Amino acid sequence: MADLKVFRRGADGRDVELRGSTVARERELQRRAEGALEAMLGVRFLASEYATGPWHQGRIDTLGLDEDGVPVVIEFKRGRDAGVITQAGSYLVWLLAHRHEFEALVRRRLGAEVAEAVDWRRPRAICVAGEFSRHDRAAVSLHQRDHRIDLVRYRVYGPDLLTLQLVETVPGFPAPGSSPASSVASDEPEVVAVPTEVSQVVVPACLRELYGELDEALSAAGELEVVVLKHYIAYKRLLNAASVVFRPSVSHRAILLYLRLDPDTVELEEGFTRDVRGIGHLGTGDLEVRIASSADVEKAVPLIRRAIEES
Repeated sequence: MADLKVFRRGADGRDVELRGSTVARERELQRRAEGALEAMLGVRFLASEYATGPWHQGRIDTLGLDEDGVPVVIEFKRGRDAGVITQAGSYLVWLLAHRHEFEALVRRRLGAEVAEAVDWRRPRAICVAGEFSRHDRAAVSLHQRDHRIDLVRYRVYGPDLLTLQLVETVPGFPAPGSSPASSVASDEPEVVAVPTEVSQVVVPACLRELYGELDEALSAAGELEVVVLKHYIAYKRLLNAASVVFRPSVSHRAILLYLRLDPDTVELEEGFTRDVRGIGHLGTGDLEVRIASSADVEKAVPLIRRAIEES
């Protein structure tokens, strides 16, 4: 794993490397993350220190719902803890057995409409720790079931600076017997992480060539996980950097690309880019980019690079 290096410009104009450390107390890390959970991890906060009952006898550090409507368990460790992956897996098992309890919590915190749209096809665990060993990263691959596990390394640099680095992700797979093709054909397709050539099965025939060019531009801009969801395709790291929505109608045939960018930082162009803050739409991201031709893909590349760098 490549280490993250952080530098500060000194009074003499030279860059000085900052030495990262871990927090003094685990709870401090948890409080900081929960205070900005959506910005840091793309997760809406639901509960802290959630008790799992007398039989399971656990306490989940943080419960949340991610930007794609997927249930999330988050566990924090001050330093390195070989048991964090097993612990997170145990809480995922509990979560799947207590869906109604979780949905009731979502209903209380986020409303009935959000609770009805909870996506149980690939629940997720995020493990945030000061360090992960080579063995930790190998062990997480054993959890390649129908859930996702992310390993996130943190570092603090003085009282004000906190960094998060995704060091490993296991995206999980659809339930046995399902496939991308059969999932898309059904009313409730599975959430699956798939390579580009497989994801073509969800693309309208009239837009496949154009999507191929867009997918190539997105893939070239950074290492991303491609996740096929019910209404859109997400390109993500910890957060969704981009969402792709297809509009195959003859009169308005195009691909709508939603990027995680502040529209105020972009010079909007009518018919190409649009500020969709406060406007309901599929996918995630505040900047809409309309892709109707190869020229539009080329024009969108600088925006795509920015969104991925900032995600």
